[in-house]
Amino acid sequence: MNEPLYRDPAAPVRERVRDLLARMTLTEKVGQLNQRMYGWHAYERTGSGHRLTDAFRSEVAAYDGMGALYGLQRADPWSGVTFADGITAADAAGVADAVQRHMAEQTRLGIPVLLVEEVPHGHQALDGTVLPVNLAVGSTWDPDLYEEAAAAAAAELRARGGHLALVSALDLVRDPRWGRAEECFGEDPYLAARFTEALVRGMRRSGVGVVLKHFAGQGSSIGGRNSAATELGARELHEIHLAAARAGVREGAAGVMAAYNEFDGLPCAASRHLLTELLRERWGFDGIVMADGGALDRLTRLAGDPAAAGALALAAGTDLSLWDDCFPRLGEAVERGLVAEKTVDTAVERVLALKFRLGLFERPYVGKPEQRSDVRELSERVARESIVLLEHDGVTLPISPSPHRIAVVGPGADSLPGQIGDYTAPQRPGSGVVTVLDGIRAGAAPGSEVTYARGCELVGGDLSGVPEAVALAASADVAVLVLGGSSAREADTRFEANGAAVVATGNPVGMTCGEGVDLADLRLPDGQSALLDSVAATGTPVVVVLVQGRPHALPDLTGKAKGVLCAWYPGPWGGRAVADVLFGTASPAGRLPVSVPRSAAQLPVFYNAKDHGYRGYVDQSATARHSFGHGLSYSTVEYAAPRLAHATVTAGEPGTTCSVTVTNSGARPVRETVQLYVRRVSGGTSWPRVRELRGFVRLDLEPGGSAEAVFAVDGEVLASVTRDLDFAVEPGEFSIETGPSSDRTRGAALTVTR
Repeated sequence: MNEPLYRDPAAPVRERVRDLLARMTLTEKVGQLNQRMYGWHAYERTGSGHRLTDAFRSEVAAYDGMGALYGLQRADPWSGVTFADGITAADAAGVADAVQRHMAEQTRLGIPVLLVEEVPHGHQALDGTVLPVNLAVGSTWDPDLYEEAAAAAAAELRARGGHLALVSALDLVRDPRWGRAEECFGEDPYLAARFTEALVRGMRRSGVGVVLKHFAGQGSSIGGRNSAATELGARELHEIHLAAARAGVREGAAGVMAAYNEFDGLPCAASRHLLTELLRERWGFDGIVMADGGALDRLTRLAGDPAAAGALALAAGTDLSLWDDCFPRLGEAVERGLVAEKTVDTAVERVLALKFRLGLFERPYVGKPEQRSDVRELSERVARESIVLLEHDGVTLPISPSPHRIAVVGPGADSLPGQIGDYTAPQRPGSGVVTVLDGIRAGAAPGSEVTYARGCELVGGDLSGVPEAVALAASADVAVLVLGGSSAREADTRFEANGAAVVATGNPVGMTCGEGVDLADLRLPDGQSALLDSVAATGTPVVVVLVQGRPHALPDLTGKAKGVLCAWYPGPWGGRAVADVLFGTASPAGRLPVSVPRSAAQLPVFYNAKDHGYRGYVDQSATARHSFGHGLSYSTVEYAAPRLAHATVTAGEPGTTCSVTVTNSGARPVRETVQLYVRRVSGGTSWPRVRELRGFVRLDLEPGGSAEAVFAVDGEVLASVTRDLDFAVEPGEFSIETGPSSDRTRGAALTVTR
C-alpha cells in the first residue's frame, strides 16, 4: 500500500501539510493547536525508570493527538520536580522517545508532538547547563560568543529530545523596577536585535527552533509592574520594541510568544494588528504564534466565555495555546459560528509546517545522541566577558599577586542560588559550581589568608552579623564586599498558575528579582547598605562586587569603595570569572547594556530618550549613575575624533564610512568596545532621540597599541521610522558619534540631502 503524501519526505512541505490537513477531523485539528498540559504531569518515575501517566494518555486520546507538550523536562520549585523524581540527562532521550512512540502508535494519523522547553539561559532541566542570564549576555557586547553558547545549549536540548526553545529576547529594560529585567539583553533595541539574531542562528545550527518571548512591549509596563498595562504609542513600539523581533524573524525564528500586556486596549494575544497585519502581512513571518501561559483565559473578560475567547485569539493570529481552557473549546467555537473552520485550518497548517520543517516526521526519536561537552566552558567564557568594572581608583585593582589577607563578606559571596538567576533547575550536588568565595580562595596568591563572614541577609535590616564582618575587614589588607540581589525560588515560594512568584509586601521569601518580583525602591536593602557603610568605615580598601539581576540604584560610593564590579547573575561558574577579574587574570571587558540609576525617583534613565533638552530635577540629578555602554578597564584608552569618508550623502544612496583611531595609552592589554551612535540634529518627520546605538566593534589593544575602528554608515544606520511607521533615510543634519559609552562620544557632522 502506498504511503500517504504527507509521509513522503521528498514532497514539498506545503503539499504535505495540505494532504495531512485534508485527512483530519475538526477534533484532531483542535488538538494540534493545544498545549494545555504541564509536561511534568506526563510521566512518573518508577523503580525501573519512567512511565507515561494515565493523564497524558487521556489528554492525547481526547483529541487523537497533541500539538505540543510544554516542559516535559522542566524542573524547579514551581513544577516541584527534583532529582528525586525528575528526568535526568541520562533518562531524557528515552522519555522523549516514549512520548513520540505513543503518538506514532496510539493515534490515527501518527502526528509527532512538539516538545517545548524553557531555555532562558540554558535548558531548564535537571543536568541542564546553566548560562549567565541575558543581562550578562548583553554585557559581553559579543554576539558571536553568544551564538556559540546558544548553539551548544540547543545541542544539549536536542540531545534530550526537545524541539522548541522558549527564550526571552524581545523585552527591553525600560524600567529596572520590573522583576524580569534579568531576562533582557538590555535597554537598547539595536543591541537586543544583534543578540536575538545570534540566538536564532546558533540554535538553528543545532536543529532547534526558537520561540522568541515576548511580543511585544512587555518591558514597558507601567511602574515596572509584571504583566501590567503598557501605554506605548505606535511610534515608540516601532522605534524601540519591535527591532529585536524584526531581526529574529529575518533570521528564521520558528515562533514568537504573544505577551501578556495590552497594546492600544487589546492584549497582544488578541491583537490582529500585531499578529497578522504587522507580523505576517508586513514582515512575511510564516512561523507560529504561541500564547503565554494562561493568557487566553484572561480574554474571557472581554469575550464572555472560554470558547469566544479562544475564537478571538485565533482570529487575531494566535496559533498555539499554553495551559488555557479556551483553545480546547475551539470545536465548540466553530459549531457556534464564532470562528470559521478555515481559520482553524490556517493555524493548524502553521503548526504542521513547523513539525515538517524540524524533521519530526522523519526523525521522531532521539535514540542515543552524542552530547556536546563545551557548554560549560562557554558558560564560563560568557560570565568572564560580561563582568563590568564600574569604578576603580587605579590602584586597588587588580589585586596584586603577592600574598594578602582578604576578607570576603556579604550575602552574595557564598550563594550559588544567588548567582544563577530565575528559571533555573536544581543543581546536582558535587557538580563543581564556583561561588565568588570559592573563586577568590582558589585564585588568591599562595600564602594568602581568605576569611569569610556573611554579614547580613539579602533582604531585611538585621545587623547582628555586621560586627563579625567588620572585625574581619578591619584585620584584612582588602575587603571584597559581595552585595546585590537574588532570584532564587525556594520550596515554600507561592506561585501563580503561570509560574510567576507570589511575593507579598516585605518580601519574606528573600527574592529581590525574578518573574513576579518587582521593586518600587531600587536601593540595596537596609542590611546591605549598613554592611557597606560599616565595612568602609574600617579604613580597609573595599571592593564591591554586585551580583544582581537588575540595575540597583547606586549611591555615590566615593570614599567608600576603591572599586565596583557588576556581575549580572553569572551562572554556576561565575565565581571563578569574578575572581579572574579581581586578580587581573582576565581584563574587565564587559560594558553596561543598561543604564544604572541613582534612585528610582529619577526613572526613566535609559540613554535614548526623546531629545527635549531637559535640564534636570531641582533636588537631584536626572542623569544615570552609570550610562549605557559604560565600562572601565585596567588601562587607559584614548579616542581620536571620528572621521567620515564623505561629509554629504544622498538619502537615496547614503553610503559612507566612519573611522576612529583608538589607542591604549596604559600599561595593560585591553579589550575595548568601540560604539557608534547616530544623533539626528535636524530634519526628519518625527522628534529625534538623544542618540541611538547603530554599531559596535571590539578591539584587542596591547599597551601603546592603536587600531582603527571602521563602521559602514549606510541606510541601515541612518534610517528612522517615518510617519507611516516604515523605515527610510530622511534628509537632514546628523552627528555620527563614536566613543566608549553613550555619555562619552565625539561626533562628526553628516548632511543627508535629497
